[in-house]
Amino acid sequence: MPKDSLGLIGVGAFGAFAVPHLTPHFELVLHDGHRDLTDIARQQGCVVGDIHQAARCDVVVLAVPVQQMEKAMTEIAPDLKPGALVLDVASVKMKPTAWMKQLLPAHVDAVGLHPLFGPQSGKEGIAGLKIVVCNVRGARDTVVHSFLKDRLGLNVSATTPEDHDRQLAYVQGLTHLIAKVVVAMDLPDFRLRTKTYDYMLKMVEMVRYDSDELFKAIERENPFTAEAKESFFTAARDLEERLSRG
Repeated sequence: MPKDSLGLIGVGAFGAFAVPHLTPHFELVLHDGHRDLTDIARQQGCVVGDIHQAARCDVVVLAVPVQQMEKAMTEIAPDLKPGALVLDVASVKMKPTAWMKQLLPAHVDAVGLHPLFGPQSGKEGIAGLKIVVCNVRGARDTVVHSFLKDRLGLNVSATTPEDHDRQLAYVQGLTHLIAKVVVAMDLPDFRLRTKTYDYMLKMVEMVRYDSDELFKAIERENPFTAEAKESFFTAARDLEERLSRG
């Protein structure tokens, strides 16, 4: 039985990480306007195409930065065929899912995804790692859920875009913020370390090399992150004042 075609639009750090997990299940068409995909396509047995070729596939996955997603949806909309399934893998969900409803034609189904892992946390394998599913249009979210769980072995959770962003404002917003602060401190390689300190360093290393675009998306594109940041900095200021008072 022939495989469905999948157009992967955006082959950055996460897109490239996803390719070998998808090639056993789909005929991949890769597109990225910012890098040469010749080597990765040859190594993984994929095809490189322009954005229009990728958009004409059975399944279309948008893995571009959130800041470029509205433009990408506008560009692919005329090429999407009836019955196609469009997914995004952005780290925020309210904005992308709203754009899907507004910009994608009514003849396609749409589902928002957020893998709660990346190249660092998934380098030893993705089985058992968590992914979030937010249905946007159509009923194929159940098919997506089954594929992610049964074929890829992921731990799948379904929720709404708003609930996702409320929770991830703290879960992801705070961890990336703290990691950026620690990186900026440029700490030396201390010889005397506690286990707790090692855990902190491990957290920092897991997100240290994430792109600046991803960090800005997490901190700026989630409408609830401002609340999380203010809560964090208020608590830090209060603690500093208590320590100063002795």
